[in-house]
Amino acid sequence: MTTVYSKNEETSSLPETPEARHHRLRWVVLGVLALAQLMVVLDATIVNIALPHAQSSLGFDNADRQWIVTAYALAFGSLLLLGGRLSDLWGRKNTFIIGLIGFAVMSAVGGAAVNFTMLVAARAGQGVFGALLAPAALSLLTTTFVDPDERGKAFGIFGAIAGGGGALGLLLGGMLTEWADWRWCLYVNLVIAAIALVGAILFLAPHKAEHRPKLDIPGVLTVSVALFSIVYGFSHAETHGWSDWATLTWLVAGAVLLGVFVWLQSRTEHALLPLRVITDRTRAGSYLAVFIVGIGMFGIFLFLTYYLQQNLAFSPIRTGLAFLPMIAALILTATTSTAVLLPRFGPRWLMTAGMLIAAGGMVYLTRLSDSSSYTTDILPALIVMGLGLGASMAPAMQGAISGVQPQDAGVASATVNTMQQVGGSVGTALLSTIASSAAAGYVTDHAAHTANLQQLSLMAAVHSYTVAFWVAAAVFAAGGVISAVVIRSGKLPATQGDEMVVAH
Repeated sequence: MTTVYSKNEETSSLPETPEARHHRLRWVVLGVLALAQLMVVLDATIVNIALPHAQSSLGFDNADRQWIVTAYALAFGSLLLLGGRLSDLWGRKNTFIIGLIGFAVMSAVGGAAVNFTMLVAARAGQGVFGALLAPAALSLLTTTFVDPDERGKAFGIFGAIAGGGGALGLLLGGMLTEWADWRWCLYVNLVIAAIALVGAILFLAPHKAEHRPKLDIPGVLTVSVALFSIVYGFSHAETHGWSDWATLTWLVAGAVLLGVFVWLQSRTEHALLPLRVITDRTRAGSYLAVFIVGIGMFGIFLFLTYYLQQNLAFSPIRTGLAFLPMIAALILTATTSTAVLLPRFGPRWLMTAGMLIAAGGMVYLTRLSDSSSYTTDILPALIVMGLGLGASMAPAMQGAISGVQPQDAGVASATVNTMQQVGGSVGTALLSTIASSAAAGYVTDHAAHTANLQQLSLMAAVHSYTVAFWVAAAVFAAGGVISAVVIRSGKLPATQGDEMVVAH
């Protein structure tokens, strides 16, 4: 039975229902959901710093090393839409708990890995359960915070974690690798998952789907293979180049299958991703914004990490600490923009301004040279980019699930995560290959004039980073234009169920 009452009517002479208790403890629920989101986002970067130590411990070669990262990205990216729909069918609380437990078990297996195959399998398993966990967390956030003002604050916090979690992963990975052991980069998930699991069992109200349509099996198979092909194609491009036949084959196959998936969704009664979710202009523009932020953010983390460690000789821990000012700025604007500005002005100009500010921060980084300093040449850019990303990421996440029907909350949330994951894969491959070509061209042009080969190599690397920063700046600028053109003016549409508490 569904309990419905006004947002202001939180007390009653009747015994408190699980739904009413869930609503009363909604800020505690936010903490539980934020922990789970942090765990998923951390794992995209925390293992990167541990890779050299894991490689030394398990004895695999450089060619295999990328699979520790790619296995997670492939499983996570290709199964997100299925995970989102399952949370709509099984119930969001059940799916969330299954995802938490599975993620923790796979983290334990990875931490205890005795060989390369076991570690890769565990990372793929993390991706599978992450694909259940992430959409369930975002859809729970949507249905928990039904007051638009409170929802803005909640999404600000959640968006800050989604945006800054990668940088925190670098810091935590550095600390655990340097002070403990690389295996703790995986074992730490057991601690996070245990706390979140206790919170989920104690504080989340049971959710039973009122609509239980059949699972769209053709849609599941088509989109899962399509997303796998796209993510793998971009990962392959990073190591083998864009002209490699396998790269082209995977990317073309992914694009074709994605077209088939859209065609199927327009013709099936129980669509995996109902087209009504993505044809709304505000949601479509928000999905594109999340995708673009995913591309650009990898330009920040990937190349600045290289620069700080190789050119400025920062330790892994110091490198992670160097990103903290960006996270602080991101949290500031993410919470302020969604709680104060978004309800008054809507997402269009907020996201546009955020993207353009982030582009300005990227342009500032293009001034880097082999003799630059952190304080004058990097810190200002990080703060500016944090301000811009916070102003664009959190409103985009809220815009992407605004106005959806309750039965579509899970799959709409999964689409947000899918766009972020695919954007990250595209960004890593695109910017890495552009940087690699720029470095090779620099060496060719300057080899005759530089006797010191080590110095030439460092200068070529810095040149390649600045080229990548210019491209990332252009990507953010394009995101600003897209936000201004695609997203509707005005406030966000109300989501069905707002202004009341229903069974969550």
